Amino acid sequence: MTKPIVIIGTGEMGGVFARGFLRAGYPVYPINRAMNIAEQAQAYPEPELVLVAVGEADLHATLTSIPAAWRDKLGLLQNELLPRDWQSHSIENPTVISVWFEKKPGQDAKVLIASPAYGPKALILVDSLQSIGIDARMLNSEEELLFELVRKNVYILTTNIAGLECGGNVQGLLGAHQGLAELVGNEVMDIQDFLTAKQNNRVALMQGFEEGINGDLVHQCMGRSAPARLKRALAFADEASIAAPKLRQIYKQFCC
Repeated sequence: MTKPIVIIGTGEMGGVFARGFLRAGYPVYPINRAMNIAEQAQAYPEPELVLVAVGEADLHATLTSIPAAWRDKLGLLQNELLPRDWQSHSIENPTVISVWFEKKPGQDAKVLIASPAYGPKALILVDSLQSIGIDARMLNSEEELLFELVRKNVYILTTNIAGLECGGNVQGLLGAHQGLAELVGNEVMDIQDFLTAKQNNRVALMQGFEEGINGDLVHQCMGRSAPARLKRALAFADEASIAAPKLRQIYKQFCC
């Protein structure tokens, strides 16, 4: 009998993956906020995968609550995700996907580019998404995964934070507001270098940034999470003694 896949978090993103898992032939067991994770782990001690589909703001509290029996079966998909996030909980070798599709209430998922995945259960994620028409692909190494996570962070932080100032869509950001995008992007990459403890390839990151933009030119820059993303970025900048003058100017002008 096929083992079930547990999904922690029953929002829009969890719903997309649940549909893919079901199409691929896996039983799905959802866990919402009202349910006790430890109790559910007793009922389902050997799932095929435990996909943590909560938002980034709830990730660390959720990882703290993961029972021992599930810790080697985790899948992660959050924005702003980096290895330090799971390593701080002594979680080793999770399955991770960098999600490049958007899902809003009442609308089908909208794909920008293929979502890359890496880890023990990455093939399940890729096959399940492809079964419902969402492009996804496998990665070959931890180094590739790190690049993809940083690339997504650069995309989402740069577009969101710059969008606080310029508004509009990503095509306009790279057109009329390219200078703003470069200023914000470089400060975001300063922070990513600190968080990953390495100098990331900025040429490759900006090429990846532009690939994401070209995947959906009318994608709006500023989501509702933009002020919170900027606040988190500045907290990391303070921790690393990074000047980040443009980010601080945007925060003072639009978030205070």
